[in-house]
Amino acid sequence: MNYGFGFGPKSTKQIRRETVERNRQQGRAGEEQVKTQYALRGYEMERTGRGSDFRARKRDWLTGRVTESKLVEVKTGNAKTSKLQERTKRKQSNYKVERVRPLFF
Repeated sequence: MNYGFGFGPKSTKQIRRETVERNRQQGRAGEEQVKTQYALRGYEMERTGRGSDFRARKRDWLTGRVTESKLVEVKTGNAKTSKLQERTKRKQSNYKVERVRPLFF
């Protein structure tokens, strides 16, 4: 039985809420890890709205023109891609799913 701070058993709703919050924190940690890895390789990372987490751009250091651009979706643990993410992956040739295990979890 799950007890929360000695005040009796935790409700199923409370357990689910804590699990969702832990997964959200793990996802954010994974996003930060991938963002740092790409930044160290010379990419600019821009948050996107739907279908992916980031747009990664690499620029020519002389001209400032974009030489490479890709969409990056970060997944942690056993997370699955959504239907929108699958559609985006099929439509975009520059779509990359990064699977990571965050360092802090």
